[in-house]
Amino acid sequence: MSQVDDVLAALADPMRRRILDLVAARGAASASALANELPVSRQAIVKHLGVLEKAGLVASERAGRENNFSVRAEALDATATWMSSLASQWDKRLAAIKKIAEG
Repeated sequence: MSQVDDVLAALADPMRRRILDLVAARGAASASALANELPVSRQAIVKHLGVLEKAGLVASERAGRENNFSVRAEALDATATWMSSLASQWDKRLAAIKKIAEG
């Protein structure tokens, strides 16, 4: 899988998007802190954070007995570039269809 595939797969889950939003809003957060705010267990949060970390969307840093997670925005760069390219291709196709339709 490419990094874009990993990022899109990670972001496909609504809970992972919520976790990413919370981590971004806090600057950093532990699985325990996130579990206190979300309707899922700490173990589920840890699994979701593992997927986000594998995709490069978060990084972990050991803080005592827990890991604190922070957002790595760079992981979104390749995905944003791919999406921008895709949007540009669609814009060209739609412009061609419009030109044909308008005669």
